[in-house]
Amino acid sequence: MSLLLIKNGTVVNANDKFEADVLLEDDKIIRIEKSIVLSEVSVKVIDAMGKYIIPGGIDPHVHLDLPTPAGNSSDDFYSGSRAALAGGTTTIIDFVTPSHGESLIKALHKRKEVAATSCIDYALHVGICWWDASLAAEIEYCIKHKGITSFKTYLAYKGSIGITYDELYDVMKVVARFNATVTVHCEDGDKVAANQQQFFREGKTSVRFHALSRPAEVEADAVEKVLQMAAATECKVYLVHISAAKSMDIIHRYNNKKLRVETCPHYLVLNEKVYDSDNFETAKYVMSPPLRSEKDNEVLWQQLAANHIDTVATDHCPFNLIGQKDAGRHNFIRIPNGAGSIEYRTSLLFTYGVLSGKISLCQWVALTSGNAAGIFGISNTKGSIEVGKDADIVIWNPDKEKVISIENQFQHCDSNIYEGFQLKGLPETVIFKGKIDFVYD
Repeated sequence: MSLLLIKNGTVVNANDKFEADVLLEDDKIIRIEKSIVLSEVSVKVIDAMGKYIIPGGIDPHVHLDLPTPAGNSSDDFYSGSRAALAGGTTTIIDFVTPSHGESLIKALHKRKEVAATSCIDYALHVGICWWDASLAAEIEYCIKHKGITSFKTYLAYKGSIGITYDELYDVMKVVARFNATVTVHCEDGDKVAANQQQFFREGKTSVRFHALSRPAEVEADAVEKVLQMAAATECKVYLVHISAAKSMDIIHRYNNKKLRVETCPHYLVLNEKVYDSDNFETAKYVMSPPLRSEKDNEVLWQQLAANHIDTVATDHCPFNLIGQKDAGRHNFIRIPNGAGSIEYRTSLLFTYGVLSGKISLCQWVALTSGNAAGIFGISNTKGSIEVGKDADIVIWNPDKEKVISIENQFQHCDSNIYEGFQLKGLPETVIFKGKIDFVYD
């Protein structure tokens, strides 16, 4: 038996905060009281005076070791999970991405083998990257026998992993029968492809045209069609990485009670001005959807404050500038899409959200842990500081500061989209399954 006592801190959950001591036994929380005094000499004590005790972060959208034509994303499950721990995240949800015609179950087993090096807990969304009627039985099997609660679909990336609206409708009808969730990448793939080809014909191939080929309208149009189908099928839907105010306008218009919405840190603290340079280093900001306007930043913060956005995930999918992103140096279409945020999510949201008064402490915890636990079916063990829950805990120092740099990052990448950002508020101690797994120097 291993005992760990956290004293004198302020517990913060999604719905409440209070001063308390927290006692862990092995990998579970066993007591939460105003003052815990133990006679056991073997207990390890951490003094959390002046600090917050929060549940380990849950990042519901990451792509570690993701195969692409430019090579796998630069963080595998080991390096990516270490970066997650450094940022106060103790659970991630990654993806199964079957090839065309591949069995979902076979692809799920293969992905679990790849994920075995993770240092933290993980779950998986199963991607539906192709469709025929045979997949209905596999979806049912994944739900009933493999614990899968969500299925990822892409309306972008036609010709590779993207599916049509008609195929998405069929997926929704099947998934709705089992009360599971369909997560959707909302960008109209046909419109993106048409824009890309138009720019290419005009000789407009530099990095800046990546964003111009994917304006807010292609996201908003896809959001509207998805919500129409969600209403018709009564399927639970989770919209990933929403970036645009126009999309939020449509979401409000439909007012779907089964809908959940995600955004990402980069859509809150970065904007489209980064694409103004012709320096190829701007390729580090190539992601889909692309960064939007400062007005979009502002609206997304407002939507977080109003509880109209449920989670802040990272879509963590970094690629090196040299040897990967430079495949598109002369053709933006070939630049692999993605960037890294996994170790900065909670600090960015604390620094630029909580400390600036945009969101509350409890909303911060809801957005980075509590809500994802409920949406993806793991709230019985994760997402809050409660007796009986997993001892995945972060002791948060609101005064500790850091400047983001590739020189001090844990992620494996030769660039960083937040280079030079000042952080105030960092995870001082990260406890995973009752053991101290990370201590910030």
